[in-house]
Amino acid sequence: MKLASIKLCNFRSFYGKTPEIILAGGEARNTTIIHGNNGAGKTSLLNAFTWVLYEKFSAAFASTEQLVNKRAIAEAKIGQAVECWVEVEWEHDSKRYNVKRQCRAYKNQTDINFGKTELRMQVAGDDGRWYFPPQQPEEVIGQILPTSLHQYFFFDGERIEAIVRSDKKAEIAEATKIFLGVEVINRSINHLKEAKKSLENELKAIGDSEIKQLLRQQSSIEQEIERITKRQTEIQHELEHQETFKKDTSHHLRELSAAKELEERRQELEKQKILNQESLRESREEIKKATSTRGYTVFLSETTADFRVMINDLKQQGKLTSGISREFINDLLKSQRCICGTDLRAGKPSHNNVRKFLDTAGSSAVEETAIRISAQVDEIHKQALSFWEEVDREQARINQLRQTISQIESELDNIQERLRKNTNEEISSLQKRLDEIEEKIKQLILEQGANQQKIVNYKSELADLGKQIAKQKLNEDRQLLAQRRITATQDAIERLTKVRELQETQFRLQLEKRVQEIFREISFTPYLPKISEKYELMLVENTSGLEMPVAASTGENQILSLSFIASIIDRLREWSEKRKMLLVPDSSNFPIVMDSPFGSLDEISRRQIAKTIPQMANQLTVLVTKTQWRGEVEEEMTKRIGREYVLTYYSSKPDCEQDYIMLGGERYPLIKQSPNEYEYTEIMAVNREG
Repeated sequence: MKLASIKLCNFRSFYGKTPEIILAGGEARNTTIIHGNNGAGKTSLLNAFTWVLYEKFSAAFASTEQLVNKRAIAEAKIGQAVECWVEVEWEHDSKRYNVKRQCRAYKNQTDINFGKTELRMQVAGDDGRWYFPPQQPEEVIGQILPTSLHQYFFFDGERIEAIVRSDKKAEIAEATKIFLGVEVINRSINHLKEAKKSLENELKAIGDSEIKQLLRQQSSIEQEIERITKRQTEIQHELEHQETFKKDTSHHLRELSAAKELEERRQELEKQKILNQESLRESREEIKKATSTRGYTVFLSETTADFRVMINDLKQQGKLTSGISREFINDLLKSQRCICGTDLRAGKPSHNNVRKFLDTAGSSAVEETAIRISAQVDEIHKQALSFWEEVDREQARINQLRQTISQIESELDNIQERLRKNTNEEISSLQKRLDEIEEKIKQLILEQGANQQKIVNYKSELADLGKQIAKQKLNEDRQLLAQRRITATQDAIERLTKVRELQETQFRLQLEKRVQEIFREISFTPYLPKISEKYELMLVENTSGLEMPVAASTGENQILSLSFIASIIDRLREWSEKRKMLLVPDSSNFPIVMDSPFGSLDEISRRQIAKTIPQMANQLTVLVTKTQWRGEVEEEMTKRIGREYVLTYYSSKPDCEQDYIMLGGERYPLIKQSPNEYEYTEIMAVNREG
């Protein structure tokens, strides 16, 4: 999971739509630093990630029910809905994901009502096409980064030591079991128990009143499908309008002499991108076609080898020869005369001599069959080699096309940035208008995809309702079948429980070993991390040959918790590498977003943590105050910065003390006087020279 960007609208202290925060993702510069004073919105930004992905919040995030920006509510008219949303994009397994969670506040005469949250997801492959996934968004996110693991990737650094508190140990146990693979067995056992319980309950027939209720639901869903279908038509018309508007704006931009060359180059690149994306789809289809027609041949290598061994054995035993066949000799003995005219009647020496050949002669039928099958086996072997050659060739072409598309997109981004920053106001204005059109088209496509999925879901519900309406009483045969299933389910539960016990011990010891290695790299203390059988995380020291628990300080617990998180990431990477060996796409990228990770640490530990955490994850985002950033932290982390931002807090306090931070030789405001009676936060990108 590689985070690409995040945008917010009326989320807590962020008023209106914020600029898109692009997150660093390079190898050498994989770190994004976000500066902000206390109260400026760092914790809100951290919780924007956890809210949009999991609808969860950190412990320090107060008043979780009040997400909508107060200024936006105050400026709204009575009865008007105020939108609050967070949108995040990321890449995973060569696919791009866009997920948006939103809620609304409704301003009344006396109070404010808050609506339910809505989650929407769109997915695009590297061919550039967006679609709605067949699974629910929560399920897709959970498969990429499970909910119970999110606290180890999005966390408050000042409170990270809470991981080792006694009331958190149960959470550690459950989360640890997920990435160890034990939780998969637990879920299987729980599902079997639910299935057993369901089988044990006697199903009741549907009554008339229930059928009427189902029919009402059916009618309601059909009306909703009709409404969404009408909206789809409106979206299609709006998309056509926006495309026309886009062409006109692009044409106007091309007519300006200062932008003509760049605009023509952009149109040429967009055509190249479309052609490469089409070639990418063709290569994928070729791999699918080869797999469906010849893929089975790669699984027959052992069978063909066994066949060749069997043929060799027959030849060595003399049962498969290329000489005179048994059928020919029997025909001579039956006719009682050799082809040379010799008498072969029984009792004569010549008869006995010919008969002796039966012991060494082979069957012509067996020989012919062996020859025919050998030819087929050779053909299967050739097809298997041809299959791998074609797959390797198409996969190499896919990788090349991906690289080409990436280069084209980088050049397109560069052209757009040059047009945005052009000193000619007309050119920069036209480019900004194109950006707005592109964003509008994207949002319409996302809404279109979401509506398509809603229609699919509603139709699935209609199908289920139809089955329920037609459902009849179970007969005795089905009840007997359920009893047999109950017995089989209980047997499976007992076997899986035994497997779980064996795996828990093995994986827990592997995790403990990695935690100890990382802790020793960071901490100068002689303490040793331990993970008990109950997955309790603790520090011990060896006193007179006995391991005794250590009353660790807050700083030591902070280092211990970071070591634990690092070990989790290592185990996930190892798991991903095993998946790649099975031809599963790469999923070994894991991001970390951490707020104020240096609060309780001394100078030495601060330096070690600042040096270590950019190496812990493929992608790191750190939110820091000016005090936490300066000194050894800035020295160690500056060289890893790929993106950098400042949260500027506008205070409504009349006599507020303004503050700033120096970054790359430039001065950036941290606190400014608000131009109105509201307090809010703005996001400013930092541009370090070089």
